[in-house]
Amino acid sequence: MESWMSHLPCALWDTPLYHLAIPGSHNAITYCLDMNDRSPVDLTQPDMLQKLDKYMKPLIRPFVYKWAITQEYTIKQQLDCGVRYCDLRIAHRPNDSSTDLYFYHGVYTTLTVETVLMEIREWLDAHPKEVVILSFSHFLGLSPELHMLLLTTIRNIFTSKLCSKTEVVTLRNLWSLGCSVIVSYEHTVASSHSDLWPHIPYWWANKCKAEALIEAFEYRKQHGRPGGFFVTGINLTEDLKYICTHPTESLKDLVMSTYPTLLSWVKEQTPGSRVGSVNIIAGDFITESDFVPTVVKLNEKLLKYPS
Repeated sequence: MESWMSHLPCALWDTPLYHLAIPGSHNAITYCLDMNDRSPVDLTQPDMLQKLDKYMKPLIRPFVYKWAITQEYTIKQQLDCGVRYCDLRIAHRPNDSSTDLYFYHGVYTTLTVETVLMEIREWLDAHPKEVVILSFSHFLGLSPELHMLLLTTIRNIFTSKLCSKTEVVTLRNLWSLGCSVIVSYEHTVASSHSDLWPHIPYWWANKCKAEALIEAFEYRKQHGRPGGFFVTGINLTEDLKYICTHPTESLKDLVMSTYPTLLSWVKEQTPGSRVGSVNIIAGDFITESDFVPTVVKLNEKLLKYPS
């Protein structure tokens, strides 16, 4: 799977990437959440959780970690496994006098954004015919100055690999240009920069049961797919009630128990431009099952039923 794009049949080299089936990583950088108790919970968490964490940290933290980690493999390992879309949530830590940026989900990461982007760049240097879509969103605590600093970092790291939003995004064209990074940026600043793609819609069902998730997606599919890139997020969402009634479980337990049902649904999907077709499919713990091969295999349907 580490070179699946370059191994696609040449009949698909002129298919726009937003008509292919692409495996994605939901909350990609949670494998390095800060387990040090000095790290605060992130500011998007409910006030009650922030207060409990402040006064009952030894009791509360294990719960936070069990439900905040969505990926256990490093970014390079995820790319090796075939992931080509990464959901990146960016934050500036409160009371941090430096300009360092981190990822977050429940708590903040130990690795900086710059470190992870450098790892992606190194991986792309070794895999020149693979294309990665990086979705920057859920910005927390970023001033206009920090946004500009982040954009400078992105450009300095990826340089000529960045794909302009005016380009035709087929593999054949991107290979000829030497472009291998599409940056989607969920902020108004994106509209005035040609190398920043707009926010990629993410279908999030906010359900903790696989059947309810599938039902929500089937409903949305009837109303047609967005015109460009879009993500179907087969990631389950636990609520406080679920966590309290399953005290010994973790998010991974929940996800792994539902993957057979979810992947059965994925196998029935078809990429392409038609109403009801899929594009990027993102999940949690994507290296732990047949998630990536199942998504990539959907592209074979385009050879039989061209979109």
